Amino acid sequence: MYSIGDLSRKTGVKIPTIRYYEQMGLIAAPDRTQGNQRRYERPELERLSFIRHARDLGLSIEAIRDLVDLSQHPEKPCSDADRIATEHLGSVRAKIAQLKKLEHELERIVSHCAGHTVGDCYVIRALSDHGLCEGEH
Repeated sequence: MYSIGDLSRKTGVKIPTIRYYEQMGLIAAPDRTQGNQRRYERPELERLSFIRHARDLGLSIEAIRDLVDLSQHPEKPCSDADRIATEHLGSVRAKIAQLKKLEHELERIVSHCAGHTVGDCYVIRALSDHGLCEGEH
């Protein structure tokens, strides 16, 4: 049996987050002692580790809920789990592409800045001019 503090230390998940996962139904509400303390068993520790790893990978709570539900039915084919992971991979790749564009834009802005004062600063001008239509400058 584990206290909520034990669970937190073993998984690296903060206590308020553990309570939140309970409220969301991702982990079962534990039995309580006569002193009203939560007491978790090994399956909850394993489930919380599963959730933590999934969150570290950036999966949404809804995707995690679906994966937790799937994990309760080991006889089912894994096509739904594959679909969830594939969709998330696509989302991660889209974010990476967006970050690469951001990186290139910032490199461009920084590389053009040769001003010695803020009045001559290309970074300030580029940020001020960004998004203005022709004729509005």
